[in-house]
Formats: sequence, structure tokens, C-alpha cells
Amino acid sequence: MRRTFRRIRHADSASRNEFSTFAIRGEGGKDAADPTPAPESPMPTTLRSYWKNYVGGAFIDGSAGQRLAVIDPATGSRVAEIAEGTEEDIDRAVAAARDAFTDGVLDRMAPHERGAMLFRIADELEKAADEIAVVECHDNGKTLANGRAEVPLTQRYLRYYGGLADKLEGRQIPLGQGWLDYTVHEPYGVSAQIVPWNGPLPVGARSIACALVTGNTVVLKSPEDSPLSLVLLAEACDRAGVPAGAVNIVCGLGQVAGAALAAHSDIDHIVFTGSVETGKSVLRAAAERVIPCVMELGGKSAGIVFPDADLDQAVTSACGGIFKHAGQICSAGSRLIVHRSVYDEVVARLIARAGAISVGPGIDGCEMGPLISARQLDRVEALCRTGVEEGATLAIGGGRLPRAGYFMAPTVFIDVRPEMRIAQEEFFGPVVVVMPFDTTEEAIAIANGTDYGLAAGLYTRDLGVAHSVARQLVAGQVYVNQWWAGGVETPFGGMKRSGYGREKGQEALLGYMQTKNIGIRL
Repeated sequence: MRRTFRRIRHADSASRNEFSTFAIRGEGGKDAADPTPAPESPMPTTLRSYWKNYVGGAFIDGSAGQRLAVIDPATGSRVAEIAEGTEEDIDRAVAAARDAFTDGVLDRMAPHERGAMLFRIADELEKAADEIAVVECHDNGKTLANGRAEVPLTQRYLRYYGGLADKLEGRQIPLGQGWLDYTVHEPYGVSAQIVPWNGPLPVGARSIACALVTGNTVVLKSPEDSPLSLVLLAEACDRAGVPAGAVNIVCGLGQVAGAALAAHSDIDHIVFTGSVETGKSVLRAAAERVIPCVMELGGKSAGIVFPDADLDQAVTSACGGIFKHAGQICSAGSRLIVHRSVYDEVVARLIARAGAISVGPGIDGCEMGPLISARQLDRVEALCRTGVEEGATLAIGGGRLPRAGYFMAPTVFIDVRPEMRIAQEEFFGPVVVVMPFDTTEEAIAIANGTDYGLAAGLYTRDLGVAHSVARQLVAGQVYVNQWWAGGVETPFGGMKRSGYGREKGQEALLGYMQTKNIGIRL
């Protein structure tokens, strides 16, 4: 197929978001603010100009009096400021969490009372729903539809884990007459949580929910590129009566506040979502004190299209899997492996759909918004250039759009070989690479042929093929005939270099508890 370029349609008014039915799952990101100076712009009337950190039950300025700029990725302009947390602020937050844990503020609450507290937080979020939607557009670059969807998704996490609070049961182990042996679950203590910029509200809320119902207190480092929705979560926690110090949220630079939190001498547990390289740094810090970690890292997830698949449905699902939130989702379907007999047809449909996506500010109702920063846009463009240099065919897109903000065109590469960098490295942008296969064994080998193992998918009408291939794919979750099949109730996590531990579902709680065995000679 010859190399073609197509014009991307820009929507100036509300339009149908064909990807709005897909579940949101945000992961990964970078750990430093974009160094490019941002021009000033008039403050939106619906966005506050200054936001504070939440420590020890109070909203506070940064200890050094500094502020971080909040940039709207749709315009590249400063729209707000947030208090910049430093190492001193992390110390203060950890001390507040330690005091709350030592004082037993959560331990004195019956499990059902901790669950009821999460339900109250969920109710309080409802009051901030409109503000959250606007914040997610201006702060994060989400579409308006996806910004609105963050609230019910976050509420589901809170209510799901709130409902499990009084069901965390131990077991009795029979050792014979004259013995009694049983197990109990206990919290680790202070849980340090580092949350990504692409889905801070639901990712942060589910980590906090798991910690609270299991009796841990929390210090959460919010992402400097997209911190505002977590301040709104802190306000909901405050109104819901969460004990002072049980939840602390500090925004700061990754290399300062994030590094200080991961290496802090008084934390007991780490939950990290982000890039593999940053995850390695967190693990090195954790190893110094043998701190247990839940690690959710990057992905290069592949979907396999078999010749008997419903091609229209498969292409629709594949487009949702890579172009939702401009591909800035760790489990995005960034590789498509297509049977050679239907390869040309799938490619043609994929290009047509990519070219029809409206790209622009989410607040305007467009289907795809911007990348989070100028630096991320530069990185995605550079990797696209590498793909062309490697010999792949750029079928559509491949570069930034000529407008203000950090907008990348929906991009499709074809004639891609599995060993190419664009087939091995994570773009974290709206770029999909398409590769042909002839046999099922070849498709599985290509899908498993990266360092990642976060997600995988396949499209077929044959139930036997679905079960057989799903068992052979090395991935923490496998989607059949629908990318992101699953929900709040289903466990999520990686294999290989995509991390370990599980988030979502009942399995997530196992990462926040330790089991104590009690044996008694009667």
C-alpha cells in the first residue's frame, strides 16, 4: 500500500464520541514537569486559579512557598497553579499518616464503618461532578464525555471496595485435636502511592479505597502534569469525615517529591503506576528497606484479528483501544496482528476510521484530545520518524497537527516487522502498528514477542480458538472480541516487565494486607 496522508477533521462543536463506551483505565506517565515555559492565558471562569495540598486533615501551601503551573494541553497555556510539595512536605505527610496509623484511627472503626466511609466519599464526589469534568478537560486533556465518566467510575471503585470492607475473613486451619490455628489479615501501615497523570482520579481513588478498608493510612503523590482532580478527591474525603492523617495528598515533581516518598524511612508499602524506568527507581528505593510493592508499569499490547472475525466490530474495537484518550493508556491496543487473508480489508477500514476522528479540545466535544505535554508530543513524533526510517509504511498521520496545543494525528503504520522499534517500544500516543500473520502459532509468537505483558486481545467467532489462544498469550488480562472487556470487579495487572501485583477486583486487596497465623496449643 502506498504511503498516504489524510486530513484530520477538527470539530468546533459537540460531536458523537464513538469511543465513549469503552472503560477507562489510566496508567503510566512521566515524572517531571514540562520544562518549556508556558504563555499565560485568561483564567477559565470554571477553573480555580490556585489549589493546595492536603496533609493531616488540612489544605496547605508548599513548605517552600513555590507553585507548579498547571498547563492545559489543548492550548499549551497556564490555567492554574498548585502548591509545590517538597521533601519537607513529604516528611510532614508521612508523619501525619504514621500518627494516624499509630493512633489507630482506622483500627478503632469497625470494618463496616470503614466501608460506610467510602460510600460517603463517593456521595461527596457527586457534588463535584461538573467541576471534575471541566478539570479533566483543561488539566488532563480528556474529552468532555470521558471527563464526565470519571465520576461514576471513581464512585464504583469506592462503593465496590466499601462493600468488601466487612468481608475480609481469615480461615481456621485444622491441625488435630488439642490445637487451634487461624489466620487474620493485618495492614502494612503507611501506604505510599504514586499515581499517573493519565487517570489520576479513578486510579488514585481505588488505591486509597483498598488502603483504607484494609486499615492502612495513605500518602499519595499526585502527578504534577494533572493533579487537580485529586485535590477534589481530597475535598470529598474531608467532607466525608475521613480521620485527619488517614489520607494525605501532595503534588510535587517526581524527581523531588516522588523520589522522597519512595525512599522515605517511615513508609511500609508502595503502590506505583507509571513507566518501567521510573518503576525501576522505585524498586531500588524499596529494596533498601524491603518494602512490599504493587507495580503497574507499561505495555505494548497486541490484538489478533482472525479471518473469521466480525471485521467491522474488530476495527471499531481496535480504534477505541488505541485512540481513546489519544492512546495515553498503558493497556492501549498499540499493535494489531491481522491474518493475511483479511489484512488489506482491515487496514483500509482502520485508515478510514482513523481519518474520520475529530481531534481537538475535549471541552468542545471532540472525539480525541491532545497529548499531555509538548515533551510527550515530541517523543511520539520522534518514534514515528524512527518507524519510517526502519522501513514501515506510514499509512495515515505520523505528526502533530498545525494548531495550538499538543495534538497528535491518529496514526497507522503498516508493513511493520515485529523486530522494529515501533513494534517493541511504547508510544503512549495514538499510534497503532499493523502486522500480518499466516498461522496461529506465528500470531501468538508476535503477540508475546515484547518485554511487556500487560494486556492482549483477539477477535474470532470460534470459541475454541478464543480459549486456546487466550491461554497462550502472556498477559495479565486478555480481551476477546472487545478491547477492555472487564470492569471494576476484574483484576488488572501485568506479567513480565509490565509489573506485578493486581489492582481492581477482590485480588487487589491482597496487595494491601499481610497474613498473620495464630497457632494455639489448647
